Amino acid sequence: MRLLIIGSLNGYMGAASKIALQNKAKVIHSDTIEGGLAALRSGQGADLVFMDVALDIALLIRSLEAERIVVPVVACGIGTDASAAVKAIKAGAKEYIPLPPDPELIAAVLTAVSEESHSLIFRDPAMAKTLKLADQVAPSEATVLLNGESGTGKELMARYIHRKSRRGEQPFVSVNCAAIPENLLESELFGHEKGAFTGAVARRIGKFEEANGGTLLLDEISEMHPRLQAKLLRAIQERVIDRVGSTQPVKVDIRLICTTNRRLEEEVRDGNFREDLYFRINVVNLELPPLRHRKEDILLLAEHFVEKYSAANGVAVRPISIEAKRVLVGHSWPGNVRELENTMHRAVLLAQGDTIEPEAIVLTSTILSERTDEPAAGPAAQMAAAAPVAAEGDGIPLVGRTVAAVERDLIIGTLNHCLGNRTHAATILGISIRTLRNKLRQYADEGVRVPPPAMGAY
Repeated sequence: MRLLIIGSLNGYMGAASKIALQNKAKVIHSDTIEGGLAALRSGQGADLVFMDVALDIALLIRSLEAERIVVPVVACGIGTDASAAVKAIKAGAKEYIPLPPDPELIAAVLTAVSEESHSLIFRDPAMAKTLKLADQVAPSEATVLLNGESGTGKELMARYIHRKSRRGEQPFVSVNCAAIPENLLESELFGHEKGAFTGAVARRIGKFEEANGGTLLLDEISEMHPRLQAKLLRAIQERVIDRVGSTQPVKVDIRLICTTNRRLEEEVRDGNFREDLYFRINVVNLELPPLRHRKEDILLLAEHFVEKYSAANGVAVRPISIEAKRVLVGHSWPGNVRELENTMHRAVLLAQGDTIEPEAIVLTSTILSERTDEPAAGPAAQMAAAAPVAAEGDGIPLVGRTVAAVERDLIIGTLNHCLGNRTHAATILGISIRTLRNKLRQYADEGVRVPPPAMGAY
């Protein structure tokens, strides 16, 4: 756990720092927002930011988004100042911690962030078999290619391999190659010098340097443009990178893990992926089974998500009824664990009474699924499941409308809810960012107004 504290260390923030250190967090500190940003740009990295609520949290959030630095921010303020807490949350902070700091609360926040990033929950033999192979290869330095459909938990598996490796105490750095536009991905990976291009206001250390000594995850590497694949191949072969705008090579020491939800052999045949790069990253190949092939894990995961989102929303944990369990086990889950998590989050919010009944299980992914090797439930079943929500919610009727129209409204509505953030919307919908962009391009061509991207978001 890498913790960045922004604000004065005098008094309470200093106490929070000591508590974090006692919980084995690696702590760096800056008195100012610009100093904190400089630390992140320099490659020190952070898994979590504690920030004095007296500082401009909105400015920090905007700056992080503009520079594509993804890290949760927790505001810290004296006492239980409700207005300060509300202001901080509205500005984009994930949590608000009152000061003086409670040791148990600080420890709980650190634990929650840590567990969120690497919790693997399973009992099905199919997943156990994959994990056994992961245990075998983790101590090595071999590059690992993780294959699996969207939402199967490839990043969680990558973090698991990192923790089990000899680099487990060193940084784990992740880059989503699908979520960053092509013209920015090179800078994101390799860094840039000040003035290298418009908007390069300061030197920025890339993810290769930030991961030095640790593990670098290239998530959805199949989405990378062939032009950039050539530079990536050199970096992997020689363990040397060049920052954009620099002529000075930089040596790096990383263990590489890549993920893809496509068959790279087919991408190579189609000319979309370099064959030499494919052989370089395909040293060890792990296949993550889709959720429909992990039947024993469906209810285990569902109950875990019910507990998680009940606590997050301050509601009592309701058991899942037998009828609802039948619905969950019978679904094909084209969106996999991500879809199940979103479904159970909705169920926690929609459930009435003492149990979670089928009426609260709204299965929307069938009309949004990207691929599945088994038939999904028909539109009529999905409409029936979704009808109670429409009746109780915004009153928009589903009967008499086409599946394409319902899909379009769901996508546009989710995007509006996320203030135009494509990545967040794709996560909620349980589809890839590529699929979302293709849908939005189609809608724009049809004359539908598509919400513009949020500033700094893609």
